[in-house]
Amino acid sequence: MNTDSTIQIRSAAVSDTEFIVSLIPRLTEFGLPDWRNAAEMTAKDIEILTAGLLNPPRGTAIFIAQDGEGTRLGFIHLKTGTDYYNDETHGHISDIIVAPEGEGRGIARLLMMKAEDWARSNGYRWLTLSVFAQNTHAREVYRRLGYGEDIMKYVKELE
Repeated sequence: MNTDSTIQIRSAAVSDTEFIVSLIPRLTEFGLPDWRNAAEMTAKDIEILTAGLLNPPRGTAIFIAQDGEGTRLGFIHLKTGTDYYNDETHGHISDIIVAPEGEGRGIARLLMMKAEDWARSNGYRWLTLSVFAQNTHAREVYRRLGYGEDIMKYVKELE
């Protein structure tokens, strides 16, 4: 993996809304389970991320990766979560998307490192994320970055 030394990670601004919204469809490109609706998922992510840019809820952050020329290459959306079993608060990666022009440049790794810094700065011991089973590329990236599987969610579509 090649990491471009000119990449900077900065807090997102309202002016990044169009860029972020343009990347959201990438979340479903790998294929979804039959019971998931890509249009619904995209609409929900647009709603949450747009609101998060306009009026950031406490315990959330959105960061943008950009190169030395100011070209935006990806983003990560973070929030505070609470563990079901011990009520411990932790950081959670809600979304991470790399733009096509950012692929192969180490953007995902840099964004994940920023997420870890954010979680540590908030005093969190854990950083979690969710990923669809079909998204094998992302799962491999997370594994290489030291993330391990925790709870597996099973779904049965009812007629």
